[in-house]
Amino acid sequence: MGGMFDSPVRNLIVGLAFTLSVMVAATLAYMAVGWSFRDAVYMVITTVYTVGYGEVRPIDTPVLDAITIALVLFGCTGIIFLTGALVQFITLNQQGVGLKRMNRQIEELQAHVVICGFGRLGAELARSLMASSAGFVIIEANETKALAAREQGYLCVHGDATKESVLMAGGVARAHALAAVLSNDALNVFITLSARALNADLQIVARGELASTEGKLLQAGADRVVLPTHIGAERIAELILFEASARKIDHLERAHGFQRVLRNFGVELEVVTAAAQSAAARQTVASIERQGKGAFFIVQINRADGTVLAAPDPDTVVADGDGVVLMGRANRASLLAALFEPRQRLGPRG
Repeated sequence: MGGMFDSPVRNLIVGLAFTLSVMVAATLAYMAVGWSFRDAVYMVITTVYTVGYGEVRPIDTPVLDAITIALVLFGCTGIIFLTGALVQFITLNQQGVGLKRMNRQIEELQAHVVICGFGRLGAELARSLMASSAGFVIIEANETKALAAREQGYLCVHGDATKESVLMAGGVARAHALAAVLSNDALNVFITLSARALNADLQIVARGELASTEGKLLQAGADRVVLPTHIGAERIAELILFEASARKIDHLERAHGFQRVLRNFGVELEVVTAAAQSAAARQTVASIERQGKGAFFIVQINRADGTVLAAPDPDTVVADGDGVVLMGRANRASLLAALFEPRQRLGPRG
């Protein structure tokens, strides 16, 4: 029953057949009680289409009353259904033409960006890419979100990005980069694996909700991993605990695009807190950098009493609660969590 009215062509045929059957039956009924063919057809058409210019002959017998009532009920119902089917048919045909045009535009894209997911992060990414005139296509499994993306003028493939056929429809084989920005870490890992298999040269940036997912995404083939929750929490902590350092970094970013320049070289600058009972607390700068295995180096220490140590000596000890300004490679969130967060948060030891 659910799929009975799915086809607009079927609906159009059924509506047309039903309405014509009612009109033919009513015409024959009027003729059977003595009306001419001309009068019967005129009466049926003006009644069915609710024009109602007036009866061509008096409706003064019970039989004529019954014929007319049946014609009004079934004829008007048929016209309403037929009108709806016609609107559905025209609308879907227009959408089909639009989809064909959009698919042609996607097929013409080269060295573009594929965005998997049109949630809040995907929408912001699409807005930024549109502002920079970069070519991109969105892949979204949710029909409502896919429609919203198209209404905003974006090229969008409605489908599951974990399927290789859908990725191919988005032109992943010709793409320069892919952003897996779904809120589900497992799906982002699967998308990364599939995309890497389809295009070995693809630059893949993946979103992760948990720091522990970072390593899995990198192993799956991601070039960079972004942890929005981690980044947001660290940024809030910077602003609250180490306002001077955060303000200085912001000033450099606004004045010179400092952070963007660093990111172009695969380097990032951030402030982390050496929590009490963490691996980094009460360790020297040299020891912490050694445990980091070259992933970062310490450029500044913000003491809890407000003292700022720029370019600290290797023998400088990092105390509990100190803010540590790090410069190093991207995709190191899990390493920083292991070093600077309390040991008991890392889970039970075997």
